[in-house]
Amino acid sequence: MTVFTCSDTFEGILCGVYDAWMSRLGHDNVCLELENTGNIRMFAEYRRVEETPDKFEKVADAVQREAGQQVYEQIYCASLSRQPEKADRIYRYLIYALHFGRRVEDMLQVPAVYELFRLRRSVGNEATHLIEFIRFSQTSRGVLVGTVKPENDVILLMAPHFADRLREENWVIYDDRRRKAVLHRARKRWLMVQLPDDSWKERLMESSDQEEFENLWRTFHRSIAIAERTNPICQRTHLPFKYRPYMTEFQQ
Repeated sequence: MTVFTCSDTFEGILCGVYDAWMSRLGHDNVCLELENTGNIRMFAEYRRVEETPDKFEKVADAVQREAGQQVYEQIYCASLSRQPEKADRIYRYLIYALHFGRRVEDMLQVPAVYELFRLRRSVGNEATHLIEFIRFSQTSRGVLVGTVKPENDVILLMAPHFADRLREENWVIYDDRRRKAVLHRARKRWLMVQLPDDSWKERLMESSDQEEFENLWRTFHRSIAIAERTNPICQRTHLPFKYRPYMTEFQQ
């Protein structure tokens, strides 16, 4: 078995697909893994994938040409998953996608297709839930700041929704797990940046009366509750604990 190791990025995975495919060793004799996963296969030969724009563009163009834009978007969505085996699942899926084209989307009876569907569904569901549950705080400079800590790398999937709904606002969506943020200037395009620490939040929140408004919201949230109809089990079903740490009404 020959194992190709790639970086945990969409570009790195597609470059890994290129190297594994072009090795001509046979699909059953190669495997694609992310770097630094800590799992070492005995008696396997490891080859590190070199990322180049040429490799990425060749695979990306082939997927869009042979299987369509929707399949391309599906593998991009799957690449945002936190699952360490996602690289090899994308590779196995593309074996079928490049052979059957757009028909691959309906081939859920094929394990490789179904596994990618599961990855994509998990990422998409988390992005949808966070769009519903995220809370924004307004700083003294008028910037709306929302913090999330998703399991998957989904803030890029959330950005288009808020770029449309909050087009006239300056806002930031911060991923507290990966220390990256999506920035949006009013009536401008959004962009993603990698941040070294949380000091930027402290500077933005200086001299802000946001805490007073948050206390008012928490008071309102408690006051409208009907104690006799409290149902923690039902509440956990509709609003799992993992979404609550950054929701204003659940903060002490």
